[in-house]
Amino acid sequence: MEIVPIKTVYGEEKSWDEICELDSSDVSKRTIATFDKSSGSYAVKCFGIEFNVFPCDRKIECSHLDGDLFLGKFKDFFRLAVLWYFASSKEIPFSEVLVKPSDVRGGQRFTSGTHVLPLDMIAKKFARDPDGFVSHGMKYGAETIEGMGDRAIKLYPLPRVPVTILLWIEDEEFPPRVDLFFDSTCDFQLDLSDIVWAVSMMCALVMLEE
Repeated sequence: MEIVPIKTVYGEEKSWDEICELDSSDVSKRTIATFDKSSGSYAVKCFGIEFNVFPCDRKIECSHLDGDLFLGKFKDFFRLAVLWYFASSKEIPFSEVLVKPSDVRGGQRFTSGTHVLPLDMIAKKFARDPDGFVSHGMKYGAETIEGMGDRAIKLYPLPRVPVTILLWIEDEEFPPRVDLFFDSTCDFQLDLSDIVWAVSMMCALVMLEE
């Protein structure tokens, strides 16, 4: 599918400068990242992959092969999500209350136009392959969840922003279906609908990767 560039008033250059000035110990606690003073970088896990964020040098690096997907194909989504997360995340526990992207602040846009998530495409891909759905998610650091849907996984696009994806397989009566949920605390971690959409799209798109 065609990836539509994200449009936001969020200023990337200004954000790099702001994060560079923040107290590293506070940032590390909020983001669940490890700060390396010698390089001025933070090591943070996204989708089970370790990335190195250099705020003052305005760059993100990754030595893992799969990191190229996020620093290349998904870079517009990924960079903005990471920057927003580093600038505004909160040190609070998960609520374990699930909400749809459309139910978060400003999320009504996810129900129409180019902001609709390609969940139907994921459902079609794994309509009769629930084990493949799980194994594919685990390639990107997913945890399995019992007792939800026919299969359920939890991705961590950002350490404090878990995303739960449920698969309902195809049968004689019903077509396949996929549902995507955030923990309700995402309103505190990603308090801008453009960033919620970017994270949602990344989670959907990684499930469509071959």
